[in-house]
Amino acid sequence: MKTKTNIKMLWSLAIMSLTMTFGRAQQYDILIKNGHLIDTKSGIDKKMDIAMKDSIIARIAPNIAIKEAKRVIDAEGLYVTPGLIDMHSHNFFGTQPEAYLSNSFSALPPDGFTFRTGVTTTVDAGSAGWRNFRIFKEQTIDRSKTRVLAFLNIVGAGMQGGAIEQNVGDMDEKLTAIVARQYSDFVVGVKLAHYSGFDWTPTERAVAAAKLANIPVMIDFGGSEPELSLTTLFMEKLRPGDIFTHAYAHVKGRTPIVNENGKVEDFAWKAQERGIIFDVGHGGGSFLFEQMAPAIQQGFKPNTISTDLHTGSMNAGMKDLANIMSKFLNLNMSLNEVIAGVTWHPAQNIKREDLGHLSEGAVADVAILNLRKGKFGFIDSQGKKMEGNQKLECELTIRNGVVVYDLNGIAAPLWNE
Repeated sequence: MKTKTNIKMLWSLAIMSLTMTFGRAQQYDILIKNGHLIDTKSGIDKKMDIAMKDSIIARIAPNIAIKEAKRVIDAEGLYVTPGLIDMHSHNFFGTQPEAYLSNSFSALPPDGFTFRTGVTTTVDAGSAGWRNFRIFKEQTIDRSKTRVLAFLNIVGAGMQGGAIEQNVGDMDEKLTAIVARQYSDFVVGVKLAHYSGFDWTPTERAVAAAKLANIPVMIDFGGSEPELSLTTLFMEKLRPGDIFTHAYAHVKGRTPIVNENGKVEDFAWKAQERGIIFDVGHGGGSFLFEQMAPAIQQGFKPNTISTDLHTGSMNAGMKDLANIMSKFLNLNMSLNEVIAGVTWHPAQNIKREDLGHLSEGAVADVAILNLRKGKFGFIDSQGKKMEGNQKLECELTIRNGVVVYDLNGIAAPLWNE
């Protein structure tokens, strides 16, 4: 009887020991092996393994043993980056008639358009104002797996288009700042867009609201007849750290940054040197190769790369963030520069330095990208084509330590094993 008891005890101890060893061995939830890490903040640009545990990046090292993880993803030949940040999108989708991008049909639910292109954080660019931000939060922010942040429109009613966005009386800096501070976990800036009057008041009120809330301004400038001076805007009205979106547009009522002789204007160089952030904001009508190509060739590069995602841009020349990134790659911006423009740089610009980098202890938002070689075509907002030989494609996206998109099943087990 005693022998049987001893055997039973030894067996229990053996099982316990194996369980403890197994538990220690599989200390990570996900391990990405063999990928080429690009992380602007740390300066990593080489093959490294990265392990995640409980929604956090737990370890980055040249070689982490496979046995230490529950799930292993082989990223051989692929690039591993922080989850991408799209700093200009429109996500206040809804059913309100004739409300353009503010709780209406032209905006898009983020989860349908983010993860499949490596985006884990999207920043809505002024779709909601102080009057309807709470609806936007409850309807979109709180219901999305994507991290949704926002620029708050200086117009209280938000980006409803037409006369509503011309209503200077609804541009209240104090109320805008109050709502921005009330929802400071989500509001990262103030937005001014689509104002067409010959008047600096809207710009001044947007900047005043941003000062009160200690956040940047993003401005979609143009439409004025006669034109308002970009030199005045950049050197007198905006502050270092404020954001000029649609950088490569050529629209009525706004001086383009590349002049008719193909040269980048002096005011653009001086503005960027001063600390004005030039954001792509591609959109459906705000990105021309005739502006972008000579600017890049002369060394005038964007600080941040973004989509201006809405129903009018997603199926036109813009398509998605990876497609825009590919355009810059094919005009000889380096992959590191492009990745910086959709990760660490926007994170810094919106004062969210907890995002946009791969550091031990940071949130486990990760994109795995494939840089394909071949013959590709890219289209601008005029419907004109540029040919290229490389194109980025999102292979897999991890949000908060969970695989949320896997194009070719590199994180999935084989069905017959």
